[in-house]
Amino acid sequence: MAHTTDTDHSVRQGVAAGTSIAAAVLLLVIGVLSILQGISAAASDDLLIVGTNDYIYKFNTSAWGWIHIIVGAIVVLTAIGLMTGATWGRVAAIIIAAVSIVENFLWLPYYPAWSLLIIALDVVVIWAVATWKPANAS
Repeated sequence: MAHTTDTDHSVRQGVAAGTSIAAAVLLLVIGVLSILQGISAAASDDLLIVGTNDYIYKFNTSAWGWIHIIVGAIVVLTAIGLMTGATWGRVAAIIIAAVSIVENFLWLPYYPAWSLLIIALDVVVIWAVATWKPANAS
């Protein structure tokens, strides 16, 4: 079993802290893009054409648009909380990133590549926030 040194711990925390800052920025961008995607979907049902009629989670695109707008707004607020270093922001970031993963999994048939990208970014956000221990936390 390898022994973890203080240097290893410092490097790992530095990477996690840097990634957490990046995670806050990523969350902000994901939220804004989700809102814009939601506006596009809600504005025109003809914008998105679904290739499958047998999808169990099929909603019309206006409904998906509103879901993206609401989740996107919550993501933006969470990103702002995470940027301020608030404890609620860290907890909310993990929760909302998990919600975003589920939302994008359900959105897969509409935009598969985009959904997979957002899911991957949400996983990075969860990792970064979960592994980062701020200096002021004990």
